[in-house]
Amino acid sequence: MTDIHQTVYVVEDDEAVRDSLELLLKSAKKSVKTYPTANAFLSDYSDRMAGCIVLDIRMPGMDGLELQKKLNERHSILPIIFVTGHGDVPMAVDAMKEGAVDFIQKPYREEALLEKIEAALEQDREQRRTLGEKQEIVRRIKTLTPREKEIMDRMIAGQANKVIAIELDISQRTVEIHRSRVMHKMGTHSLAHLVRMVLSVKDRIDAG
Repeated sequence: MTDIHQTVYVVEDDEAVRDSLELLLKSAKKSVKTYPTANAFLSDYSDRMAGCIVLDIRMPGMDGLELQKKLNERHSILPIIFVTGHGDVPMAVDAMKEGAVDFIQKPYREEALLEKIEAALEQDREQRRTLGEKQEIVRRIKTLTPREKEIMDRMIAGQANKVIAIELDISQRTVEIHRSRVMHKMGTHSLAHLVRMVLSVKDRIDAG
């Protein structure tokens, strides 16, 4: 998978804090884009965005928690780090239950924030690598013929070639040929690996 350009998206209504964060991130050689409101970010949001979000909780209009909810509804995988005041800590804990990766209290140490951002960017890279792998597995499954898919399902269920042949009323040699084609198209020589691959995308297959 090719490297993805990552950006740190800062959503903060306080202009001075926003500018300070932008300078900090640029000094750390990070690509950064800032937004003064949650609505401004949401209108710019695309599922092609990669990186992470540094998000203030308390903002006029749509607050950080509302933005998180709307991003979850859009199935965003961008990791979120909430920036909170002391009184917002219980809210931040609730936000983490909804999928935020971390929160940091104001005033914060720049080094601590940069460490959390680096961890969030690493999580984003890992998520996108896994997502890319799953998309490739689904693509391979779609290349199987209906018969190959049927035999693959029986292989994963642990059925021996002889049992598959009897239940499908075909020769064992035909099963072996289909089995070989399944393994070739799925890019593996190991039944255990095949099982792991298919189980990793089971929810996508079941959803059609």
